[in-house]
Amino acid sequence: MNKAGFSGRPQNSSNDLGDDIPVAVRDTPDATPKIWLQPRIILIGGFAGFVLLALMSGFLFFVTAPKKTVDSQPLPATSAPTTPTASNNSSDTVLGHFPYPEAPESELVTISANRGIRMRKTAAQKFEEMVAAARSSGVILLPISGFRSVKDQEQLFFAVGAQRNQTPAERAALSAPPGHSEHHTGYAVDVGDGAVPATNLQTNFDNTKAYRWLQANAPRFGFEMSFPKDNAQGVSYEPWHWRFVGDRNSLEMFYKARNLKPAKISP
Repeated sequence: MNKAGFSGRPQNSSNDLGDDIPVAVRDTPDATPKIWLQPRIILIGGFAGFVLLALMSGFLFFVTAPKKTVDSQPLPATSAPTTPTASNNSSDTVLGHFPYPEAPESELVTISANRGIRMRKTAAQKFEEMVAAARSSGVILLPISGFRSVKDQEQLFFAVGAQRNQTPAERAALSAPPGHSEHHTGYAVDVGDGAVPATNLQTNFDNTKAYRWLQANAPRFGFEMSFPKDNAQGVSYEPWHWRFVGDRNSLEMFYKARNLKPAKISP
């Protein structure tokens, strides 16, 4: 046997063994990348979960917030119906005139015997003093009308209104409806100038000496003009109509119950 020939064949090495393994078996993926990706996946998943939780919380708040707001609003308090009390406010007026009570007969006295004109005692006394003071200055204050009962006012308002073909609103601009005249109180008086009787109960009475004297001196005796020009009640200008406000009862009757403001004082 030719030993030299046998021994001359090349022996298989480890490299030759590797060449016999298929390529697909040798190319095994490296496991290291799997270990590197695992924390990243956990981080991304946690962040996504946080965002989802925040969105759900916001949605729930949006849905429930309006309901809570509505539920938290206090219910309106129910109050018992109030019964209106009688008062001399604007709701009691008739055609711009306030209601007034009749003066008691026991409180009325005559200020002009020949004409039967009466006023309350305190008002009558002050009016007589005012007439005397005016006479000493050469002025004649003539009382035209004082106290009137509701019955008297009915005649003056309705009968005269019908005679003159006036509507109630037109008549109320010149005369108060019954139950709403200052003359019922016994504190009001219509004044004329005894020297110029043609101006009695006329707006041109304000051109007389009597009117000018009253403007300058009437407050000293507790009197004031009831219906000046552009008065708050909307009653026609009556320069002849004056009222006594010189004691507590008269003052409260004309001011307090009606919240009437005093006239502005010219500078």
